Amino acid sequence: MNYTLNKPSADAPKSSGLRAFKPLLPLLAKEKSDLAIAFVAILFNSGSTLVAPIVIGYTVDHYIQTRDFHGVLVASLVLLAIFLVGMVAGYTQTIRMGSVGRRVLYGFRNEIFLKLQELPVAFFNQNKVGDLISRINNDTDRLNQFFAQALMQFVGNFFLILGAGILLLTFNIRLGAASLLPALGVLVVTRLLSPWVKKKNVRSLKSLGGISAEIQESLGNFKVIVAFNRLDYFRDKFKEANDENFRASVGAGLANNVFTPIYALASGLGQLIVVAYGIALIAGGDMTVGLLIGFLFYVNGFYMPLRQLASVWSTLQQSLAALDRISEVLSLKSDMAVIPASAPASAAARCPILLFHNVSFRYPEGQDVLKHISFKLECGKTYALVGPTGGGKTTTASLMARLYDPTEGMVELDGRDIRSYAPEERARKVGFILQEPFLFSGTLLDNLFYGHPDFVRASKSERLAALETSGFGDLLASFEKGLDTQVKTSGESISLGQRQLIAFVRAVLRKPDVLILDEATANIDTVTEQLLGKVLERLPAATTKVIIAHRLNTIENADEIFFVNNGQVEPAGSFAHAVEMLMHGKRAT
Repeated sequence: MNYTLNKPSADAPKSSGLRAFKPLLPLLAKEKSDLAIAFVAILFNSGSTLVAPIVIGYTVDHYIQTRDFHGVLVASLVLLAIFLVGMVAGYTQTIRMGSVGRRVLYGFRNEIFLKLQELPVAFFNQNKVGDLISRINNDTDRLNQFFAQALMQFVGNFFLILGAGILLLTFNIRLGAASLLPALGVLVVTRLLSPWVKKKNVRSLKSLGGISAEIQESLGNFKVIVAFNRLDYFRDKFKEANDENFRASVGAGLANNVFTPIYALASGLGQLIVVAYGIALIAGGDMTVGLLIGFLFYVNGFYMPLRQLASVWSTLQQSLAALDRISEVLSLKSDMAVIPASAPASAAARCPILLFHNVSFRYPEGQDVLKHISFKLECGKTYALVGPTGGGKTTTASLMARLYDPTEGMVELDGRDIRSYAPEERARKVGFILQEPFLFSGTLLDNLFYGHPDFVRASKSERLAALETSGFGDLLASFEKGLDTQVKTSGESISLGQRQLIAFVRAVLRKPDVLILDEATANIDTVTEQLLGKVLERLPAATTKVIIAHRLNTIENADEIFFVNNGQVEPAGSFAHAVEMLMHGKRAT
């Protein structure tokens, strides 16, 4: 299955307006109480803004023109109360919506991260880590800004615009209709330009993900860059990504601000129409000065929120673009689902422990790596996979651990289709040690029992007892601070040999039915290799070992050697014959 993001697909989510926020509805459903309070606060805030001009217009016509200063004082106190209500309502809606935004952000990030954990290894091979990080951090933060700020402004301004428009038409339908004419032009322009604005924001977010990916890749391999003195390559690659981000950001910035001057022009035209037409109505005796002042307030109350909606609308477009990128991940479904087991594995089915039935495999948009291969692995034996680089050894081992599924055929583990095992059950039965072991931040003890199902809630003393029982106490004595040794930055604080020792002990402690060693001793010295051999001796006698190696001494004692090349996995016969085939790259005869 092709999991490449940012490629057009018939299954890709398509957003259209506010309907695009449908994926957020389950998270918003948990925020009903705060949303309701914020909504009521917005109504009070908008209502106070709409009521104030009525009081002002009435005061001008009935108190100021008649020099009734007591009435002016009372009206001023009424206005003060209205403004205080608006202030309290404004604070309430800000606090409530800010909390909603943060909780939605928290929930959405969790949802994305959990989705990433459901996806197979193929997904991470086809997409850059930096871009995924950008989707989790930057894109979700865009949504947080929308919910915490823009949504509140959008709803509040909507009520202001609706209320001001109704009042304008109520007080004087002719003057009101004339004052609203420029708004029609604004709506048409907004409708036409919104898709372009969203497109620019999508490109900007994509380029931001690209620059994050470039930084992650370059800094992750900085040691190699320095060793080969290719800082110029680092600079050129970063400059290319940075230039693309600059161009995309400038384009998005222009698009996001394109509405502001248009809305400002509409506001100016609306007020100009009211002043000109209003003076004519006053001259004809059809309007009072106070009513005209109130009309100007309402025209400003109509167009000012409309101008603010220009920036809110651009934020909405940014949020839609971010949601598109997030929904693209959330819409993915793993093609490695667990299938029902046809029948429980019997005790007799344990040998062979692994069985390949006519298996073929190809990577997305690639050629066949394996072609209709069939072989079996018996319990307790040691097998070696040899062959030229790129011949398919690691792919074969990955199928044994179900890091991938075959394109055709079936892999059986312990008498059952390997696809019928739940991930935790499969991980218990199949161990995998890589050439470059990965350690997590924490103590040495944490890393030794990482992911061990029997020691999830075990105490430190229980874990220490398990190590002593397994005979690993003396092997770990070489670490300066023992089991409390701190591991930092993927294990870079300790030597490769020590990291590999931890990886070996971690795998053996799980007592897997099958243990795969993918060039696990390729980069270590002979003394450490002998030490790791002692670790493997503590495996149960029934454990089947699969060794992928180029160093011939590591496969000399294997019970059976398979030669992997040109899509085939075939018995190589004796060790001498395997060496000859490996040296000449020949297939078995």
